[in-house]
Amino acid sequence: MKTNNYRIIFGLCLALVFTNCEKLDLVPENTFTDETYWTSTQKAQTFLNTAYSQMMSSSHFIYNEGLSDNAYNGRGDNAGAASIASGTYDSSLGRMQSEWDQRYGGIKTTNLILANIDRISDMDEDIKARMIAEARFLRAWQHFYLMTWFGDIPLLESDPSIEEAQTITRTPRAEVLQFVIAELTDILDDLPVKSDYTEGERGKISRGAVAGFLARIHLYEGNWSQAASYCEMIMNGSVGDYGLFNSYSELFSAQNQFSSEDILSLQYAPINRTWGELFDMIPISVGGRVNALAPTQELVDSYKMINGQDIQETGSDFDEDNPYENRDPRLTATVVYNNYEWQDLDGTSTIYIEPGSDPSDDNTDEYAPGGSTTSTGYYVRKYFDPNHEAGIAISTNLMLIRYADVLLMYAEAKLEMGEFSETIWDDTIGLLRSRAGFTDPAALTYPSELSEQQMRTEIRNERRVELAMEGLRIFDIRRWKTAEDVLNGYAHGAQFGPDDIDDGYLRVNLRTFDPSRHYLWPIPRDERLINPNLTQNPGW
Repeated sequence: MKTNNYRIIFGLCLALVFTNCEKLDLVPENTFTDETYWTSTQKAQTFLNTAYSQMMSSSHFIYNEGLSDNAYNGRGDNAGAASIASGTYDSSLGRMQSEWDQRYGGIKTTNLILANIDRISDMDEDIKARMIAEARFLRAWQHFYLMTWFGDIPLLESDPSIEEAQTITRTPRAEVLQFVIAELTDILDDLPVKSDYTEGERGKISRGAVAGFLARIHLYEGNWSQAASYCEMIMNGSVGDYGLFNSYSELFSAQNQFSSEDILSLQYAPINRTWGELFDMIPISVGGRVNALAPTQELVDSYKMINGQDIQETGSDFDEDNPYENRDPRLTATVVYNNYEWQDLDGTSTIYIEPGSDPSDDNTDEYAPGGSTTSTGYYVRKYFDPNHEAGIAISTNLMLIRYADVLLMYAEAKLEMGEFSETIWDDTIGLLRSRAGFTDPAALTYPSELSEQQMRTEIRNERRVELAMEGLRIFDIRRWKTAEDVLNGYAHGAQFGPDDIDDGYLRVNLRTFDPSRHYLWPIPRDERLINPNLTQNPGW
């Protein structure tokens, strides 16, 4: 492991680091020493704030969609999305190194907190216990995502010396998983429920976040009964008061970012800590820059008709001349398509994307091969706040775990346990569709005629459309072992191409996924050059 991985915290002299909207003390690099730093609760909090800020970058969160069949990174290679999606990467790709560095940087921060917090002599014991639990959660978070991408990884329960870091070996994945689950289980009761935090503390890890993360871990591992149990803790209110926000389209706006649906989020604050990736995803005419990430036709096709039918289903009322009408309302809340009615501070404007469709001949948003507009014929709507001035960096929190995800995890787990029923449908898929805006009973009523495999397809598709553009699809297709099915061949865009090729749907990216090696990322090249004890994954 690179030496500077274990010096990363000393270089994190950020102007502001947030777990909430408070301004935090700085840690001057030239005065930071073990002997003088650990003297107050506020200084420990500042250190912990850094650990929160290292949970995940907005770039990785957003561009993880480009790793999947939901979106295409058509400009640059943001967070390695273009290379990974096309299967043309190796251990030298920058995303491999940044994932490794950022997550081990976060682990270092938490280990330093855990090693030094007892040195603060006058610290309130309840606050100390809570901060220790927060640090352990964050350390488990980093280890889990490292093992999800890389398999066997070095497990660091304490901060190693430089010498140890250069000779450390990879811990078997099963041991890392056991450590992560044990840590989270142990701290569950040491954290407050969400409502116990003050307004200034919003965004801190709560008991519900621990339960949600444990549900996700067990779901990813196929531990269905455990996943269902942790979901039930959240659904029955024993770890906090959570529920679906009343509007899907407004859920992702700044004024609703601390809603009852938010279980765990990346925290941002106006001016001081923002993210700007959305401006490379929205239409150019409403403030977008060069389009870099665009939804695929495959994602668009996954949205059902308003009566619950698939668009390809026999007897479906899908209209090829009006392909976006009478569709799942979440499509309009997520994806911008041709003739989309865009709403912002100035009112409503029509987005013209099909070549030659703009009556003003302005052509600002129209698809053009190799241009600065969308590469697929679609833009992103999700996360755009109509009350947010165009051109200003975005401060809306990015949800990592939300209540809708819990309902979907529960539905999936109960199906795999052989315990799915009409009641569970009504409490999960039915609730989500009602919130989305479905009113036709055919879409809301339990489809008892479906086989187990058909119901599995139904639940997985519901997960796809509900959580689209939230960075989770890549993890789902990897754990379902369907990545080789959906990431081989062409990713497509809108029907703006020649009729004799794929029925006119644009071929935007030829993708390759080799199941013999792509289910694990390669250990970064530079790490193995520095430390030969780090073995490599198969096929790399």
